[in-house]
This record gives sequence, C-alpha cells and structure tokens, in this order.
Amino acid sequence: MCGPAMFPAGPRWPRVRVLQVLWALLTVLLASRRLWAIKDFEECTWQVVLNEFKRVGENGASDRFFEQELVDTVGNLFHMLVDSPIDPREKYLGFPYYLKINYSCEEKHSEDLVRMGHLTGLKPVVLVTFQSPVNFYRWKIEQLQIQMEAAPFRSKEPCIAEEVCSMSWYTPMPIKNGSVVMRVDVSSNGLGTFIPDKRFQVNINGFLKRNQDNDIQFTVGDELFNLMPQYFVGISSRPLWHTVDQSPVLILGGIPNEKYVLMTDTSFKDFSLVELSIDSCWVGSFYCPQSGFTATIYDTVATESTLFIRQNQLVYYFTGTYTTLYERNRGSGSWVRVLASECIKKLCPVYFHSNGSEYIMALTTGKHEGFVHFGTIRDGQVSFEMLPREWSVCEQIGANDDLELLYHIPEFIPEARGLEFLMILGTESYTNTVMTPKGISCNPYNHLIFIWGNFLLQSSNKENFIYLADFPKELSIKYMTRSFRGAVAIVTETEEIWYLLEGTYRVYRLFPSKGWKVHISLQLMQQSSLYASNETMLTLFYEGSKLYQLVYLMNNQKGQLVKRLMPVEQLLMYQQHTSHYDLDRKGGYLMLSFTNFCPFSVMRLRNLPGPQRYTRQERYRARPPHVLERSGFHNENSLAIYQGLIYYLLWLHSVYDKPYADPVHDPTWRWWEKNKQDQDYYFFLASNWRSAGGVFIEMDSYEKIYNLKSAYELPERIFLDKGTEYSFAIFLSAQSRSFRTMADLGTVFELHSHVDVGVVLADPGCIEASVKQEVLINRNAVLFSITLKDKKVCYDQGISGHHLMKSSMTVNVVGSSGLCFQETHAGARMQGNLMVPVFIGCPPGKRLAFDITYTLEYSRLKNKHYFDCVQVDPEMPCFLFRDIFYPFFLIQDLVTGDSGSFQGSYVLLVVGGGPTLDTLKDYNKDEIYRFNSPLDKTHSLIWTTRTKRTTKDSAFHIMSHESPGIEWLCLENAPCYDNVPQGIFAPEFFFKVLVSNRGVDTSTYCNYQLTFLLHIHGLPLSPKRALFILMVSLSVFVGLVIFYIAFCLLWPLVVKGCTMIRWKINDIIASESYYTYASISGMSSMQSLRRSRMGSMFSSRMTEDKAEPKEAVERQLMT
Repeated sequence: MCGPAMFPAGPRWPRVRVLQVLWALLTVLLASRRLWAIKDFEECTWQVVLNEFKRVGENGASDRFFEQELVDTVGNLFHMLVDSPIDPREKYLGFPYYLKINYSCEEKHSEDLVRMGHLTGLKPVVLVTFQSPVNFYRWKIEQLQIQMEAAPFRSKEPCIAEEVCSMSWYTPMPIKNGSVVMRVDVSSNGLGTFIPDKRFQVNINGFLKRNQDNDIQFTVGDELFNLMPQYFVGISSRPLWHTVDQSPVLILGGIPNEKYVLMTDTSFKDFSLVELSIDSCWVGSFYCPQSGFTATIYDTVATESTLFIRQNQLVYYFTGTYTTLYERNRGSGSWVRVLASECIKKLCPVYFHSNGSEYIMALTTGKHEGFVHFGTIRDGQVSFEMLPREWSVCEQIGANDDLELLYHIPEFIPEARGLEFLMILGTESYTNTVMTPKGISCNPYNHLIFIWGNFLLQSSNKENFIYLADFPKELSIKYMTRSFRGAVAIVTETEEIWYLLEGTYRVYRLFPSKGWKVHISLQLMQQSSLYASNETMLTLFYEGSKLYQLVYLMNNQKGQLVKRLMPVEQLLMYQQHTSHYDLDRKGGYLMLSFTNFCPFSVMRLRNLPGPQRYTRQERYRARPPHVLERSGFHNENSLAIYQGLIYYLLWLHSVYDKPYADPVHDPTWRWWEKNKQDQDYYFFLASNWRSAGGVFIEMDSYEKIYNLKSAYELPERIFLDKGTEYSFAIFLSAQSRSFRTMADLGTVFELHSHVDVGVVLADPGCIEASVKQEVLINRNAVLFSITLKDKKVCYDQGISGHHLMKSSMTVNVVGSSGLCFQETHAGARMQGNLMVPVFIGCPPGKRLAFDITYTLEYSRLKNKHYFDCVQVDPEMPCFLFRDIFYPFFLIQDLVTGDSGSFQGSYVLLVVGGGPTLDTLKDYNKDEIYRFNSPLDKTHSLIWTTRTKRTTKDSAFHIMSHESPGIEWLCLENAPCYDNVPQGIFAPEFFFKVLVSNRGVDTSTYCNYQLTFLLHIHGLPLSPKRALFILMVSLSVFVGLVIFYIAFCLLWPLVVKGCTMIRWKINDIIASESYYTYASISGMSSMQSLRRSRMGSMFSSRMTEDKAEPKEAVERQLMT
C-alpha cells in the first residue's frame, strides 16, 4: 500500500534521542569505510538491448525477442570467401537478432565513453547460457554456453567526424532448439574502464506477433501504455508464481477491478501492462458460492510455454507460439477456459518440472471441495486430472486408514518461553492463540518444509517439526518466496518483510526495521531514483540468489514502476551496527566501537576442482572475424559472417551425437580438419590485406573450452555419478586467539579451535561428507577440508541427465548465520552459510560411442588382414563376414573432453537390419530374442560368442572389452540367411546393433544406450542357392565351351558358303556387264577383256581367301 507499504501505519516507533541516531549513523559510516575504499572508482554499468538483423547501427533501436526463424541471407556472403578455411558448400544461416552493447557511467555522456573504451582496447565479452529444456524426451538435456567477443560497429547516423561519432558493440544473439530462456552475462576483457559484470535475462516472448501493419502486438490482449496510479497505489502485494528457471515470460495480476496484468520477458527489467482478451463472466450456482463478482485477475502462473490465470472461479490458459519447442500450430489463438464445471478457489504453482512435464494445481470449493485438479503441461498441451480419483480428502480424514497423515498441526501456538525455537513434541505448553495455517512450501533440494500462517513451522523429514518463535504470533504470513539456494523471504498481511536462512532458527525482520530506516534515509539523501517517500510494493521475488522488489514509486504526483534489489545483507549489517555499539573514552575524546558477532574475520574457499566435471557446463568460444580495415570497425557483411559462423558452430555441436566416434573427440574437429595445414597461408593473405571479402577467419577463434578455472566459489550445482567425490577446503581466519589445548591421558597436547564448521546433507543415506580440520596457529586460522561422496546405494541407472535425484549439501560456520558479511565492489555478501544443490544419477553430457578406429586396428591385428567393401564408405567401414568381429566402445565426456575405453559390461543385440539402407527393418521383441539369445532353438541366431557370462535369465550374453569377439552365423531362419547378391560381388547386410549396459554394469549410474549400423560383406550363400548358382554357372560354362567348339568346327564351312554366294553374285554382275558392252567391242577384244577380267577376279579371290586350294580356283576358271 502506498505510504503504509513502506512506512506502515500503527503505533509510532519510540522517539530516539538525537545523539543515539547520530551515533548509529556514524557506526554505519565507519562500518562501510572498507566498502567505500573498494568503490573508489567510477560506477559504470553495461547496457544491452536487442536489434533486429536489419536494424543494426540505428541509434535508439530496441526490439522485442519473438522472431524464432533463422535468417537465410548470409549464405551468399560465404560464397565470396574464397581462399578461406570455411567450406562454401555448407549451409550457413543467421539469427534474427543482434545484441547491442554499450555502457554508461555516472554523469558522463555514453557516446563519449564508448568511443573512449574502444580506443583504449575495451571489448565486451558476452556469455550466453541456454537453459535446459523441460521435455527431455524431445530435446537433449545439456548445460550449454557460448562465449562471444563483441565487434565494434559505427552508427549509421550522419556524422561530420572523420572516423566515428557514435558507435556500439554487437554480437549475434543465438537461438537453440529446446531453449526459450537465455541468460546473458556481459563482462570486460580487462582493458580500459573498469565495468562490473552484469547479467541480463533475454528470453523469447511467444505471446507477441506482427499485425497487418507490421506492428508488434500481444496475442493475449491489448497493451496499455498509460500506467495510472490507481492501478497500483494502495493495493496489496501478491506472489510471483512461475516454474523456476524455465519461464521465459512472467505474469503478475492483482490489479483491482481490471482485467490487467503485468507481463515481462526480461524479469521486470522491462514490462508491459496488458488488458487480457477474456470475457468477464461470472457463473454462479448453488455448488459454487461467490460473494460477488470482480474483473480482477487473482492468480497468475507462468510455465515454459503456457500462462494460467484465475478470474473469480474461472480458470483460463494461453499457450505461446514457440517454434523452438514444438510445432508452430501449438500456439493458442485465444484464451482457453478449462474446468468449466468446477468452482476453483485457488491456483497453486508447482515450482519444478519433472518427467519432461510441468504441473499446476487447482483447488476446488463447492461440491468438489477436498479434490485437487492436477494439471500437466507438455509441449504446450494442457490436461487436468482430478485427484484423489474416488473420494474427497475432506471426507476421508480420520475415516480411512489408507490416507496417510503426515503431521497433525497443534490447535494452539506453543509457548516458547523466550527460546528462539521449540521442538513440537506434544508435551509443551500452549498459548491461547489459535494456529491458522495458510500454506505449505517445500524445497526439493534440502527437503525442508515450511507450514505457515500466523506461525512458522519447519521440518526436514516431514515428521519432526520445529516452531520458530522469532516470528510473532500477532502477524499472519501472506506468502513466502524462496531462492531454493538456502534463503527465504516472508511477506505478511501487513506488508512486513521477514528473512530466514534455511536450516537456521532465527527470523529477521527486514522491513520495517532500524536497518531499513537507515538504508532508506541514506538513499533519499543520495537522491536515488529507486526510492521514494511514497511507494507501494507489488511483489517480492528471487532471481537466482538475489531478492528483488517490484515497487511503484510516487514522486511529485508522478508514478514510476521499478525493479530494485532488496539489500538483505546491507540491512542486516545496519541493524547489527546500530544495535550493538559502545562509546569508550580514550583520553580527551570518545572512541566509537561496536561488537562483531561473526566468529571469523576472513573466509575463503580453497583447493576447488575444475568446475566443469561437476557442473556439466559445456562452453564454446567464438570471436568475430578480423576485418581488414585500419580503424577496426566491422560492417554489415562482417557481422553477418559472424552470425553464420556462430550458427555453424552450434550446428556442429547439435550433430556431434554420432554413433561412430571421430578420431579426435571435439565437435569442431571436422570443421577445420582439411584446412589446418593451410593455416599459415590464410594468415599470410590476411597479413598482406588480400583475404577475400575483407575478413580473415581465424580457425583457433572457434573452439570448445574444456579447462575452465574455478571462480573461488562453490559451483552452481554438483552432479554426482556412482561413487563420485567432490572435495574443497574452507579457510577461516579467527577474530582473536580462539584456540585451546586439550590433552587426554597418555597423549600429547592438541590444538582445537572455537571456529567450527558443520555440513548438513539432505539425504545422508545417499551421500556422505567428511570434514578434516587443520589448525594453522601461525596464521590464527583453521583449514577445513570437506569431501562429499556418493554412497552408491540410492540410484539405479538412468539415461544421461534424466530422472536425477535432487539433494543438497549445506555448509554452516557455527554461529555465523546472519552475522557475517564480506564487503566487495558489488556490495555486501553474506558469509558462513553455503548451500549447493546436488544431483545424483547419470550426469548430462556423457555418451557411449563406437570406437571404429581401434576396432579396425584390432581386427586387422587379430585376423591378420582387413578387407573393406568394394565401394568404400569412410563414414561406415565394412567388416568381413568370416572374420571375428571385435567391437570396442568409448565413453565420451562432452563437457570435459575426456574419451576413454568403456571398461564396463554390456549387452549387444541386433535389433534390426536389411540388405540395403533403404530396406532396413526393426525387429520385434520375439525376433530380437530369437536372433540374439543363446537359448534359441529355432536356428535363428545371427551371431554367437565364446563368452560364457550371461544375464540372470541366461537370455543374452554379457560382453566387455575383454570378450573374445563375435562370430557371425546367420543361421537358416535368420534374416541375413540366404541373402540374394545385388551384383557380381558377395552379399552384404546392414545390421542395426543396440549396445546397452543397463542391469549388467555396476560401475556407473549411467544407462548407456548406443544404436548404430554395422556393414557386413562377404555373407555366404545357403547350400541350396549355392548349388543352384553352381549348376547354373556350370551349365552356362559348358554351354559356352560347346558353343566355342561348334563355332571352331563350323566356321570354315560357313566361310566357304559365304564365298560361293559372293562368287555367284559376282558372276551375275559380270554377265550383265558383258552383254551390255557386246555391241561396242569385237570378238577378240571381248575374249581379251574376259581373260583380263577373270585374272583380276582370280587375284581378288586369292586375296580374300588364301586358304582355298589352287585346284578349286582352276576349276572355277575353266567353267
């Protein structure tokens, strides 16, 4: 509420003496002197906006992220890049958006700063983190990042300067299938102005579209551009409900008597006020009691693809258009009403997804009170199921033995008698205040449950509850928000804000408090734009581990809606320093001192291992191509080429999941495989300004990073495989001489420290922790070495990244909760309480691959030869049927780059096959059993092995890297038996082989499954077909021999007959010629002519057939 929201009404605070206030402020200033020393530099901050592909270089351009189709305009540019290491025949696409990056400092012009930064060598480094998808059945679970270096670009605005007036840096904004939530971290390359790192939420908004006028508008309703004060002033705050880390668009209702909601895709850095396009109807009935009708949107829940709202008793949902998640036609055209015949009194979120789906709960009243409608959302499709299926919870409590009662809440609030907390055992005394429960909340990582109302109960095992007495029973909790990293914020009905660290028992009031009064006074003195004397809190929410407020400010009758950080650590410091200080006289003046309740002065983490092995974070690095321009500025073509290179790098990552392992375990290896040898040549061209297209693509600028260093803090999450350990150390420097000596009888003196560390495990039956203390007396410090280890008992086997067990590890320095702070340039940070989520199971990024390289080498060694197919396929080498097949496999870690031989056990099955790739067929279960089982009696086996180890039911062989190999059989009822050759070569067959270690390998939690094609050639023919082919071949051969002999015998007779025919034809021709010219020549000349003619005929005949006997020629002449 305005005014009372930040300065609550009620009894006035006791008036303090002016001297006490002055000393309190002085205490705060002295306590902050180190922080101010650290901040002895300009406070600068990064600024990031989105620009469409065609709007690069426009000043003031800022676009919304809703386009998801790739841009097919960069391919032509790559065709110009001759003499470059890229392959122009490949497909290069671009992304629809760029990230435009600038920075600003206090009281300085931004354009001047950016120019100065460019001239001093400053380059922003952008790290884009893609959130893993919900539906792991459709998309691969992976933790993927890409690190890019921004490219400088001149503004397109007119400029009278010779070089540049205004400029910005640009990087592509990549899109990845399955991810709609992206986190952008911007940092400096270490040159130029110091600018702290900053994080931005850049999410795809699937609830936007373009209209006929090419304007962008919302699909859920109409956007309003006038934020009237009556929409926000004096209203009550409400929770912000969404699926944690998965919702790209957040929605917040609660505006009285209006169908208005606040929507944002940047976590309220930017937002829009939208009037929803729903019918404001109210369907009342005897089973749905309603006291009145209002247009207010009461409950709002956001998921990865769908928005849910409740208005009165009606529930609606709207599915966004996300082509990166599912098909385009899944998006809603309008709001869809569900549970139309039900009376819904409350929507409740399910904060975490599981089994590839998201969930939501709708609580009913009226005729179905006691039932819950459980909603499931997967790929934009929504379905509800009423639970329990047969009876109402309200009817069966106390009447059904099948209903498990977890805990019976006491009727009255216990009497704490001055204690901070009280274990509820049933023997304690109670006050006259009735317990009024309003909600329950659970953290799936540490399993900590809170039941809240006008009280606060805490439990870690659902059986033993602790009453937290610091929270006053006169207040009532309205909602809680949790970071799920160990912190909890509480909002009461009177808009008070309380704070609690999970696992501890002390509850702190942040607002109103002495710390808040000091903090807001200092902010108003500094004229901060994020604070006002008249303000209303709309919601309180966590973003990562930081607590934020969405607040409506009123200054001089002007309203402003802002998102601001809730300085929890600063408030606790102020509160501690203003409450515990002393004035001691030193000579002639007073010395101010205060008590430091923190048990240590310095806390550092040491011996941290490389984070990637445990966080499973994959990271690529990509730098822009070098431009051959002396000023170093890029143009539109070079930026488009940068887009294409980023796209191709991510495409190589997506297609790297091949069954055949490459000789080099790296997705970028094939990109530069054929061009690495010419690297010096490309550099020579660039050095002489002769690179085509005016850009030089450096191959080493596009790589996968496997050796990230620790940032001296615990990782964001830890994945533990079977028996995996995670070790680190905590260095604590004590405040004073806090050591003591202890000696037992017969032992030497040992040093012990008053500084102790405790490790709390959410599942001690599944994981264990060991702590080793080392006292460093010469440094007045203690070193605690902590090892977290999996016990190998709580998980069976699963696919990489699927169905992981959630757990956590919490490290507490005893006596430090809420009392210890570290001052940094980014502000105060709480110390002494560390909480890390732990995932038990098969970590993401591990896979099984067929080691074709070593398989070929070993087969050639054992079989003394190797024969490939006639038509060689380098991607799929052939194996000869009669050779023993020795398969080897690799376990490849896509995160760390490790690739080693699979040493575990596995089952190999032929699950499909065909004589050609086009005729491949998948076998059913019965066929798989007959073709692979040693128990088969139907003569259907495809292969066998001398390995004696089998599964428990003896159905299949269990193999390993030490197995003696596979012998191909192809018995008479096998599909590869009697295969008809496709040509003159021996028959070939493609086997679809499945390799799995499930149920036979106890060395890992991973259920490795690999399916690949195996090309076998030289298959034998069946005896019948071989005999048939032999008989046919012999018949053809004998026929050819007979034909040859007959030909040799009959050929002379054929030649003779042909010769006689020719002579007769010649005689006829000669006779006709003789009688034609008889009248011209005389008798004598005719005889001489006849002799000469016969002589010529004789000579020609002798030439044609010299083998004819001379007697035959003379007889011919005498005729």
